[in-house]
Amino acid sequence: MTQTPTIQLNDGNQIPAIGFGTFQIPDDGTTYQAVKDALAAGYRHIDTAVAYFNEDEVGRAVRDSGIPRDQIWITSKLWLQDYGYEAAQAAIDRSLTQLGLDYLDLYLIHQPYGDVPGAWRAMEAAQQAGKLKSIGVSNMTPTIWQKFVPQFATLPAVNQVEFNPYFQQRELRQILAQHDVKLEAWAPLGQGNRQLFQEPVITQLAAKYGKDAGQIILRFENQESIIVFPKSVHEARIKSNLDIFDFTLTDDELAQLRTLDTGKGQHDPDAPGVQEMLLDAFDVHAND
Repeated sequence: MTQTPTIQLNDGNQIPAIGFGTFQIPDDGTTYQAVKDALAAGYRHIDTAVAYFNEDEVGRAVRDSGIPRDQIWITSKLWLQDYGYEAAQAAIDRSLTQLGLDYLDLYLIHQPYGDVPGAWRAMEAAQQAGKLKSIGVSNMTPTIWQKFVPQFATLPAVNQVEFNPYFQQRELRQILAQHDVKLEAWAPLGQGNRQLFQEPVITQLAAKYGKDAGQIILRFENQESIIVFPKSVHEARIKSNLDIFDFTLTDDELAQLRTLDTGKGQHDPDAPGVQEMLLDAFDVHAND
């Protein structure tokens, strides 16, 4: 089994360049099986969140895998309901308990609204206490980044945002590059956008390299230094999404793929009312 390449973060930690996403995978045994399949296929990076309601199954699959804990990178995220210093401290401990783990490799501010600075201070304290190895943010646009990050004592290691060939986040990447902050892509395959998979440049490259469209997209993102974690519950797809390191796109091919950028995503974190909409959609304390 080939070892997944890693990318060095600005805090010195090495994150696997490709991981396995668990958003919208149900907590009914499906997450457990999918994560087990992913680990068996060679993934060593699992991405979850308290608002995915499946941390318990992720943790159980990791423990049952037989793989040493220090060989698996696990990310979770703090939900909006728990922002502010004390609430965030309690939420970090609750996630560790749910996962059945002593520490997390990466912990993110999931949605950047409300008392983000208070939450960030709690994450810094948890990092110093050894509960979190790396800390980062998610869904921060250039506007939101400039609003909050100058208040932070510690720079985020990553910003996890929507990214795919149709939405290549150019302005944001320039800001992140100045601070050596890595971009992680959620929905790296455009959430299965049919049109994207049928783009002539992608289908031609797939034919040339004997790969499928998804593998071309993921390899493009990897060569652009984007950390990706495609999601699937199908074992064959879980395996094929990892099989992207035996070919290299040329500079010309990368340039062609860059021309697919429309500059627009499906989610706009800057839009009015997003915070309220998200708080209404997910109640992470419903069962408390």
